[in-house]
Amino acid sequence: MASMSDLVFLLLIFFMLTSTLVAPNAIKLLLPSSESRTMAKQTVTVYINEQNLVFLEEEPTDLEQLHAGLVRRLAGEAEGSVVLRAHHTVPVQHIVNVIDVVNNINSASQTRHKVILATQPSR
Repeated sequence: MASMSDLVFLLLIFFMLTSTLVAPNAIKLLLPSSESRTMAKQTVTVYINEQNLVFLEEEPTDLEQLHAGLVRRLAGEAEGSVVLRAHHTVPVQHIVNVIDVVNNINSASQTRHKVILATQPSR
């Protein structure tokens, strides 16, 4: 039993150290701040940077390519989550455009995908 507990602690230390090396944000953005916290299982991440460029995961895209890319990545899922990480200076219209793309996919394929706007905690 003593060696089993040693093994468990070594695995715990290993996973704690390796989990800090994972970078969840591939594109650095200054997100808008919010008081609320909502955690959801993310299926796909869409980024809009300060130059209003849209990225699907790390690949630059436009709205038509975004539609095709989201259809591919959300295929087989009835209730996926699209996390939208938009820079705080991005006009609301660009955010609404991404929401419209997801709503069009929902209408066409009879799914219930949702868009979650990522924020950072208020200071």
